[in-house]
Amino acid sequence: MVFRVPIRSMATAARQSLKIGMLPADGIGREVLPGAKAAILALGSSIPKTEFIDLLAGFEYFTKTGTALPDETVEILKNECDCALFGAVSSPSRKVTGYSSPIVALRKKMDLYANIRPVKSVSVNPEGKPGVDLVVIRENTECLYVKQETQTVGEHGKEARATRLITERASRRIGELAFKMALERPRKHLTVIHKSNVLSITDGLFRETVRAVPTLPGVDGKYDDVTVAEQLVDSAVYRLFREPEIYDVMVAPNLYGDILSDAAAALVGSLGLVPSVNAGDSFVMGEPVHGSAPDIAGQNIANPLAAIRSAAMMLRHIGYGDGANRIERAVDSVLREGKILTPDLGGKSKTSEVVDEVTKRI
Repeated sequence: MVFRVPIRSMATAARQSLKIGMLPADGIGREVLPGAKAAILALGSSIPKTEFIDLLAGFEYFTKTGTALPDETVEILKNECDCALFGAVSSPSRKVTGYSSPIVALRKKMDLYANIRPVKSVSVNPEGKPGVDLVVIRENTECLYVKQETQTVGEHGKEARATRLITERASRRIGELAFKMALERPRKHLTVIHKSNVLSITDGLFRETVRAVPTLPGVDGKYDDVTVAEQLVDSAVYRLFREPEIYDVMVAPNLYGDILSDAAAALVGSLGLVPSVNAGDSFVMGEPVHGSAPDIAGQNIANPLAAIRSAAMMLRHIGYGDGANRIERAVDSVLREGKILTPDLGGKSKTSEVVDEVTKRI
């Protein structure tokens, strides 16, 4: 299973070493990221000598220090690392004074404006139906995730408000990426996800800006082969479960993309299979789509495959496509064989056993 990320890759010809920032953060992030590290190390001399730099972040770190994302972590990522891997974060559902999600903050501070989440079937469908093969491209820096919320007391009690930010600039660059990715895929099909029938100004701007990408100066018919469709987000979720084969590349504002990609994971068996990268023009950070799963943390049963696949996507982005292919083929072969699987996929294997099996096949 090959996941291509058509954002500008960093030059690799002169690189003598590879420095990867490692941010396990919370919960099972600390259990799956070592699996990603093991997969990278299994590539041996086919990639430059690799140095892993352990970095701090997360809700647990916040409870100890009062900060979820230390300035030092960001500075090291910017100045010393070639790329990074993030595990998972246990952001609470209740309000915690002073706390803000470190992964959301990292995406903004590093200008990782694109979250790319491929979802693809590996095992043979016994009913003979077309397999799932889609990519959700999520704008990563705006929408409701700007976290500008207020609460006041009105005539009828508490009133809470949130600012939703959609800009032409952010919508254009995520739209350009979506068209590039659609063009590189066999079906060349792009679906713009929105709710502009209700949110006519914010979603309207996103929709119009993305659809206008083929008319930008210098494009000159480049995307003539890309078929463009659009779908209201609620209808998109319904059709995703009824007929997932209609989708190829989906591009969406931040919140919709988050929801759609998690929903799509159910179509291939588990969130533990779905990788992603947070990508900008000069940096990339792999991140499994799953959360911190505190209910199974520390039990050695978390599925490491999403983290391992995220490492492969990260490597491909920075120019090590052959190594990425080796990792992805190893993961796919383990899944097809179906003998060594974690409980989320109906198996009885431990995290460490799955990691060992994948690394043997790389």
